[in-house]
Amino acid sequence: MNSISNEKPLATLRGWPELPIGLFAFLLHFVWEFIQAPFWVGMAELQHWEGVRTCTVATLGDVLIALVAFWIGALAARSRAWLLIPKPAPTAIYMIVGLALTMIYEFLATGPLARWEYADIMPRLPGLGTGLVPVLQWLTLPVATLWLARRYLWGGLVLSRNGAR
Repeated sequence: MNSISNEKPLATLRGWPELPIGLFAFLLHFVWEFIQAPFWVGMAELQHWEGVRTCTVATLGDVLIALVAFWIGALAARSRAWLLIPKPAPTAIYMIVGLALTMIYEFLATGPLARWEYADIMPRLPGLGTGLVPVLQWLTLPVATLWLARRYLWGGLVLSRNGAR
């Protein structure tokens, strides 16, 4: 197989960087949702499948936040391909937007919307009352998401250029 035919599927994927962003965001945030369950009131008492459903819905919200943050970073970079060759500005925007959306949603969900409540063991940011665990989630997982998505996209390009499969 020549290198041109090997690169066509990757060119298609490169045209849709949202796919690996969404995939890796889902995988990372899904695991995090289960690990952080003890920090929310009532999670330990849920039936198994209700807990899985709750964590899945929360994860889908996290994926949506990651995609919105990615798109806003793309607007700043004027390209959805900023993921392939990261620049400080769109990466910082991605991180800041994701964190800001999370903090706003946490404020609303634990306050006016009363969607959930933090357990007593949840450390909170002074003055804001936002849980530290979701803040840490959005300081660590987006970096890992970008790294995995970039590696996924570039890894395939490197393999096709070397002729390996």
